[in-house]
Amino acid sequence: MTEPSPAVAAAIEGELRLLDPVVRASADVLAGLLHPDFREIGTSGRLWERDTIIAMLTDPDAPRPGPLTASRMRGEELAPDLVHLTFDTESKGLRSHRSSLWRLTGDGWRLYFHQATPFIDDPFAEI
Repeated sequence: MTEPSPAVAAAIEGELRLLDPVVRASADVLAGLLHPDFREIGTSGRLWERDTIIAMLTDPDAPRPGPLTASRMRGEELAPDLVHLTFDTESKGLRSHRSSLWRLTGDGWRLYFHQATPFIDDPFAEI
């Protein structure tokens, strides 16, 4: 297996940071990782924008998904300033396929778009 490009490695590092509960609880850290035009389609199908996802993740009364574990993370550098990541997560038995677009800005790599789709075991899925 070849080493990822520096751009893909930076996007993977950012994505793994976003899975950390300490990072998810900090509005300042989230703001530094999410692009100003960030959008997400969550596992429920809800469309989130940057400010609403930061508010939800940092609300002390919001339900917590529990620890997220990631697997099968892959990245592709689509352009010098754009990386596409795909991976799976699991939390409390809920598994999701995930897709993220990371854009390089003057402030570094930031998550521009994210989508999560729940799934169950699929015998025909790629390994």
